Amino acid sequence: MKWHFLKMVWNRKRTNLLIILEIFVSFLILFAVVAFGSYCFNNYRLPLGFSYQNLWVIHVDPKTYNYGPSILPEQALQEKYRQVLSAVRNFPRIRGMAAAAYMPYSDTEVLRFYEKGNRRIYFLGHEASDDFKDVMNLQVVRGRWFEPSDDALNWHPIVVNEEFVRLVFGSEDPLGKTVPNVMNKLRPGGTAGDPYYQIEGRIVGVIRGFRNEGEYSIQKPYVFCRRSLNKPFSDMLSNIAIKLNPGTPRSFEEKLIKALNSAAKDWSFRVYSLEDLRKQKLRVTELAILLAAVVAGFLMLMVAFGLLGVLWQSVTQRTTEIGLRRAQGATAGDVYRQILGELFFITTLALIPGILLIVQFPLLNLIGDLKTSIYLYSIALSMILIYALTLICGLYPGWLATRVRPAEALHYE
Repeated sequence: MKWHFLKMVWNRKRTNLLIILEIFVSFLILFAVVAFGSYCFNNYRLPLGFSYQNLWVIHVDPKTYNYGPSILPEQALQEKYRQVLSAVRNFPRIRGMAAAAYMPYSDTEVLRFYEKGNRRIYFLGHEASDDFKDVMNLQVVRGRWFEPSDDALNWHPIVVNEEFVRLVFGSEDPLGKTVPNVMNKLRPGGTAGDPYYQIEGRIVGVIRGFRNEGEYSIQKPYVFCRRSLNKPFSDMLSNIAIKLNPGTPRSFEEKLIKALNSAAKDWSFRVYSLEDLRKQKLRVTELAILLAAVVAGFLMLMVAFGLLGVLWQSVTQRTTEIGLRRAQGATAGDVYRQILGELFFITTLALIPGILLIVQFPLLNLIGDLKTSIYLYSIALSMILIYALTLICGLYPGWLATRVRPAEALHYE
C-alpha cells in the first residue's frame, strides 16, 4: 500500500510538493511556539522565591554618583545616604525597609563566574542589606541570612540560592565553603590595594529559588553578598525596597517623595510599585506568546485550507478511479482509509525533514535553557497537532469519496 501512496503522491507531485512545503514550514513554526509556550508554562509553575505584594522600590540617584567612587567626599556621601535611609525608616505606613543593588523584574543584572577546577560556572551577583530577607520574604532552606553581628567578621558572609549549590557543589554541604575574592567579582571597580575587595567570601546560608527576572524565567544561580549600612563604604546601594501596609494608596508616593527631597534636596528619587513592574514584565512575555500563537494559527489555517482544497479537487478528479475500486468490491471504509492514508503519507513526508532539522538544534546549541523533557514534549505535541489537522482536513473529502457509486465510473468522461 505504501508504494501505491507513493505513486499517487508522485502523479500529483507539483501540487503535493507545495502542500509538503507548507506543512514543513508550519511544523517548524508550531514547534517553536509550543516549545516557547511550554517553557514559559513550566517556569511559571516553579517557586518564585520572593514576595512582591505591597512592595515599593525607591531608586536613589545622587547625580554625582556613577557606580564607582562618588565625586562627593566619601564621608559626606555616607551621611546623606544615611539621612535618606532614616527618612524612609521612620515614615508612617512603612513596615520594613532594605537596600539592594538590584531589584526583581528589573533588566539590570551582573554576570560573574566561579571557577572550580576546569569548570567555569556563571552566576548572577547581588548585594543586599540585612533586612532584605524579611522585606522580600526570602526562604532560607539551609544556614542563615545576614545578621548585624556580621560586622565583626573579617570575611564576607555570602548567601547563595539552591541552583548555585546544585551547579557548584552538587550533593556537598555548601555551608562554610569559600568563594575567593567574591566582592572583586561582584564589584569590579575595586582596586588591588582596596582591602574591601580582597577579603574572601564564605557561604553562610542557602535560599530557595529566587528568580529575579520573574515568573517566566528559569532558575539561575545567584550569589548575595552582604552590605552593611553601618560600616564605611565607597559607594552605595541605589535601590531601597519598602514593605507597606496593605491598601496603601498611590497618593502616599507624593508624601514619600517630599520626605526624601527634604533629606537630600540635590538628589533625585523615583518610586515604583513592584507589583506594577511585575505586571509590565508579564504582559510583555504574554504578548509575545500571543503573537507567536496567532502567527502559528494563521499558518495552520492556511495549510488547512490548502489541504482541504487539494483533497476536494482530488476526489472530484478521481471519480473514475474510486468508482472502479468500488466496482471491484472495495467498501466505503476502504475508500475512506485510502484518502486519509494518502494524506497522512504526504504529512509524514513533510514531517521527516522537519524532525531531522529540529533534532540538530541541541547539537548546534540552539535550544538555550530549554530542558530536554520540554524539547521532546514539544516535538511530540507538534507532530500530534499536525496529524490532527490532517485528519480534520481529510474527513469531509474522504466522506465525499465514499459517496461515489460504481456506476459513476462508467458514465465519467
